[in-house]
Formats: sequence, structure tokens, C-alpha cells
Amino acid sequence: MFDAIAGHYDLLNRLLSAGIDRRWRKKAIASLRLTGTERVLDLCTGTADVAIAAVDARPPAKRVLGVDFSAAMLRIGARKLTARSLQSRITLVRADATRIPVADRSVEAVTVAFGIRNVENTAAACDEIYRALGPGGRLAVLEFAIPTAPVVRAVYLCYFNYVLPLIGRLISRHGSAYGYLPASVGAFASPDEFVKIMRQSGFVEVGAAPQTLGIVYLYTARKA
Repeated sequence: MFDAIAGHYDLLNRLLSAGIDRRWRKKAIASLRLTGTERVLDLCTGTADVAIAAVDARPPAKRVLGVDFSAAMLRIGARKLTARSLQSRITLVRADATRIPVADRSVEAVTVAFGIRNVENTAAACDEIYRALGPGGRLAVLEFAIPTAPVVRAVYLCYFNYVLPLIGRLISRHGSAYGYLPASVGAFASPDEFVKIMRQSGFVEVGAAPQTLGIVYLYTARKA
């Protein structure tokens, strides 16, 4: 499914979020408190937008490894890196989020943007992230959520369940991909449940900050 929609993925992200997705990514990178020396792992990197944001930050990440299971997404990400001559600073690898191809304690920061809910075993992915991080390493996760305020929730669910899938189908020409999105968000852990999973993996200073009326959460944590 992700291979099938890769060619329209960036356009639909901008369109369906009204461009707010860029702000969410910047906030996630800012929460890492980069100093310019960090090796960053961007898990579920997709077309590498977060990886690029990490090297564009001030101060920037020193190096970024982007990992994703969709070869088509990674091919588009690789084109973006080539266009900006970023191949020496960002490496893209196809791999499973529950078996990340890095050594123990080999990175100083990890990001996951709108991908953790697509990993079948969320707890295993969090355990892998913890393994990859060095002591004191920081984690930032962006993920969709269902707003709790009644009016916002009603409007959002109408958009999410009807308008978004329709636009997604028209542009991507893929019948089920953007029906999958609301279904996967509804099936994913609640903010409180995901915080609990992160803590069970060993993370400390775990936080969950709602963004844009609660339609997205920024989860932050640190390895002790």
C-alpha cells in the first residue's frame, strides 16, 4: 500500500494537513535539543522529510540514518537527498522497525513521524529504539490521535472519515490507502496507553503534548 501511494505521498501530506505537518516536524526536531554532534535515527522515515528537517535544524544533526520498509518511499527520499546534495549526511536503509540495523547505543536521538502506529508490534519497536539509543539519548514521536473536545472531535471525525479518504483516493488513485489512515489511528493506542508502552521499554521523562487541538501528539522521552 505504501509503495502504491509513494508518488503522491508528499503532496497529500501538504494538502490534507493544510501545510501544518511542517510545523509538527520542526517541533519534534526542536524537542531533541540537538547540539550539532548527534547521530539521529529517523525510523519509519518515508520520503525522508524528518531526516532532512534534522539536518536543516540549527544546530543540525551531524548524521541521520533513515529507516523504512517501503522501497518506493525510500526511492523518492533518495531523489530528494540527491537534489539537495545531502547523501553524505543522510543514509536511507530499508529495514524492519522491530529489527533496526544499528548497534546498541549507537545513536543519540531517534525520531518517528506518523509511522509508529503502522508497526505491528509497537512495544517491540520501542524496545528496539531504546536499545539503539545511547545513555541520555532523546526520542521524539509524532502520531495522530482522536481529539477529546466534543465539537472538535465531531468535526475532525467527519473530515477524517469522509473528506480525507475521498481526496486521498482521487489524487493517489488508490482505493484503500486513505481509508486505512483513519482506521489505523482509531486502532492505535491512546496517548495514555502509548506513554505506558514507552515507560515499559525503560524510557524516563516521558511526555505527551497535544498539537493542533489534539489531532496530533508529540511524544518525548529520554533514555536514562
